[in-house]
Amino acid sequence: MLTGPDLLAKVKELGDVSKSELVRSCGYVSTKKDGGERLNFTAFYEALLEAKGLSLGIDGKGKGPGGRKLSYVATVQGNGNLLIGKAYTAQLDLQPGDEFEIKLGKKQIRLVPVGGADEEE
Repeated sequence: MLTGPDLLAKVKELGDVSKSELVRSCGYVSTKKDGGERLNFTAFYEALLEAKGLSLGIDGKGKGPGGRKLSYVATVQGNGNLLIGKAYTAQLDLQPGDEFEIKLGKKQIRLVPVGGADEEE
């Protein structure tokens, strides 16, 4: 996905094309579960506004795929599992096979990387 000056240059280069083609050409496309194409108009327009120097107070952190805002809330599933989700593990740059020690507090659960420092907050 193009951002900043590269995005502005591409938009200028493309000139008078359809909005869909503009979004697609700038790389704001994702693949749906059924294999279809999804154009991410919101992410494109936010990047375009930022490239033009207008900030909407959104820093990009706390967003999942497709630009959705993360809720930072997890729900225990019917089978008792607690699912964190890919958007959170990606934000922390966690990889398959990373191991954590589970630390249970009175009102919190902390995940400490195995071999990492256990910092008290």
